[in-house]
Amino acid sequence: MDKNFNNEMRLEFLSKSNNEAFARMAVAAFASQLDPTIEELADIKTAVSEAVTNSIIHGYEDNIGMVTIYAKLQENKITIEVSDSGKGIENIDIAKQPLYTTKPNLERSGMGFTIMESFMDEIYIESILGLGTKITMKKKIKSHKENTEDYSASVLRG
Repeated sequence: MDKNFNNEMRLEFLSKSNNEAFARMAVAAFASQLDPTIEELADIKTAVSEAVTNSIIHGYEDNIGMVTIYAKLQENKITIEVSDSGKGIENIDIAKQPLYTTKPNLERSGMGFTIMESFMDEIYIESILGLGTKITMKKKIKSHKENTEDYSASVLRG
């Protein structure tokens, strides 16, 4: 693969829950240019799903607005920004705590940020009350050589 591989994309859609799957698949298709493993692709899809769902459910609540995804490929890394112009997050530190939710009546676990953090290498959250939220996530895609070495080492360890 070209070591100076760069590409980017932008996607905007209405904050309707049926657009979450579309967003997840669009980012996965874009990320596939880096030739990720099935596991790496699943991690990206899950993180995007959580970020988009947060924008729809928490950012806009019962209103409809736009959710924007900007993704960038640089060498073997993908950076994904999911942003909205919703109500914003009052306290990011509290919102990041596992099981914290502002919607206890929904069948949600309050694990969105925890899931994003566990599946991506880096996550940054910026939010301003009344203006919206931007979640930036980054993940390094290992080369097939690195994945083969990891697999071989795990087989040898038994």
